[in-house]
Amino acid sequence: MKYNQFLKKKTHLSGNFGFEPVYMPDFLFDFQRYLVEWAMKKGRAAIFADTGLGKTAIQLTIAENIVRKTNGNVLILTPLAVAFQFIIESEKVGVSDIEYSKDGKYKSKIVITNYERLHHFDENDFTAVVLDESSILKNFDGATKAAITHFMKKVKYRFLSTATPSPNDFVELGTSSEALGYLGYVDMLTMFFTNNEDTIKPQNIGTKWILKGHARDKFFQWVSSWSMSIRKPSDLGFSDELFILPELIKNFYSVKNEKNLIVNNQYQLFNGIAKRLTEVREEQKATIEKRCEEAVKIAQDHKTTVYWCNFNRESELLSELDQDSYEIKGSMNIDKKEELLINFTKGNIKKLVTKAKMTAFGLNWQHCNHTVFFPTFSYEQYYQAIRRFWRFGQKRPVIVDLVYSDGQKRVLDSLIAKSKKADKLFEKLNTETHGNFEVNKNEFDKSIQLPEFV
Repeated sequence: MKYNQFLKKKTHLSGNFGFEPVYMPDFLFDFQRYLVEWAMKKGRAAIFADTGLGKTAIQLTIAENIVRKTNGNVLILTPLAVAFQFIIESEKVGVSDIEYSKDGKYKSKIVITNYERLHHFDENDFTAVVLDESSILKNFDGATKAAITHFMKKVKYRFLSTATPSPNDFVELGTSSEALGYLGYVDMLTMFFTNNEDTIKPQNIGTKWILKGHARDKFFQWVSSWSMSIRKPSDLGFSDELFILPELIKNFYSVKNEKNLIVNNQYQLFNGIAKRLTEVREEQKATIEKRCEEAVKIAQDHKTTVYWCNFNRESELLSELDQDSYEIKGSMNIDKKEELLINFTKGNIKKLVTKAKMTAFGLNWQHCNHTVFFPTFSYEQYYQAIRRFWRFGQKRPVIVDLVYSDGQKRVLDSLIAKSKKADKLFEKLNTETHGNFEVNKNEFDKSIQLPEFV
């Protein structure tokens, strides 16, 4: 291999690497066909489509196109208990050569597995990889996330799909770009961002990255060159007539903290509004019993409910207080978790106790229209948890009961602020959907001058 060929292999590519679709199911909506056509031409693309807009059907159609065009294998990675939804949907899409593999063994062209089971597979066996709910990568540890990214970067055709593209941290979009083979994470930082440390080393503690003022529009144009963002069909110029969501009803229940907080091993004389993260956690721990009792009291009026909690003690107490509930524990093996999630999805379980960081991604729970949520600072977990129910296909108003202590006011304020920021991100991405962006390349055309001693 010549040196210039070596350098070319190291570059982060831009442009189209796919092909025109060779298969399109008749039942797809117009905006879904548009997304499939765009993604297939790109060959490496991210689809940021809100919940209920048919990402499963879109991904299956993409996978079927890869198989029909290349005769290669396609791996689809999903969150826990989502694989069976792909299998059910595949019949509707017209995909038959598909299976769910838990151990790396398969006979079909399209293989579905969970992120946690990726280590059973070899990237060299696949022509394409599809990440369903790709934003879940942030919930894995560094080693798992690195393994997934490494696996994906060695496959020819790559597709990401999620409803929440890093709404509160633009910098994280760089990891998606790099996984797809476009501009690298560090290259993105130097081109579009500046920081308070005057360094390009993103691992530095305390480094705060902000968009350069003059680069803001170009940044979103660049993101839109490899991704498509849509919260409703009209974002792409299509009709919203069949995608109008029912009412979302939010109720707020505050319980009073009667205990004196202990922060840094010191008793607090007065309990005010928690400001620092340590204070918030102590506030949460001090009010576990009261919040759980209030949550179960609220849920008594509902036949089907999901409790979203954060601490193990909350989970244990909720399952004790509500005898009809089933608890999903982090210590459970993956098969047991999946079994419980599938049974709830099928309606065999009426009350479920779980944590957003474990099960808030990808599942379709339109059969349930009530949930109790213990808020934290994580907007993404809150958004994903609520959208399990409040999604296209839901026929009833969705009731969200947020239970918190009086000292957690800043947590709620933070969720509201992050929600507005997420709306701005989507608005900007949608505005630039049809924008053009090119990475200019400076070709080196000078002769190489060698030192006299060589």
